[in-house]
Amino acid sequence: MAARRAWRLVPELAEFEGTWRLERDVVHEGAPPARFEGEARLNPGQGGLVYREAGVLTVAGQAPMRAERAYLWRAGKSGGIDVMFEDGRFFHSITEDGEAQHWCDPDMYDVQYDFAGWPQWRAIWAVSGPRKAYRMVSRYAPSVGEVNSLP
Repeated sequence: MAARRAWRLVPELAEFEGTWRLERDVVHEGAPPARFEGEARLNPGQGGLVYREAGVLTVAGQAPMRAERAYLWRAGKSGGIDVMFEDGRFFHSITEDGEAQHWCDPDMYDVQYDFAGWPQWRAIWAVSGPRKAYRMVSRYAPSVGEVNSLP
């Protein structure tokens, strides 16, 4: 993970390679808040980087549970980074302005990536629709050791 890139708004794909400490807060309308703590690993594979996160999700009033997810990150055809679901379907692109949307009928997912404090960075999601209404803030920082063991 490179520490200097002041001349670009979005880091190059290769700069994400490695292990990141990940903290995520989720605030749902009408539901208890949730917090995820774990790590994200971005390792070379499948034509780009394979993103795998794992950690513990705690929802107020419930027992903590293990949570995992995976994506594929690839260099975008017109710059930026294309984020794909694990099965290869397109999800969204991280472009120069750091904003993206994903329509998952009937809900809209809006994201704002913030790389101003690189190598610390954030992804802020606002999800709205008839089935979902929440805000999710994920904070990434370079890992200083093995936080969790990922498969």
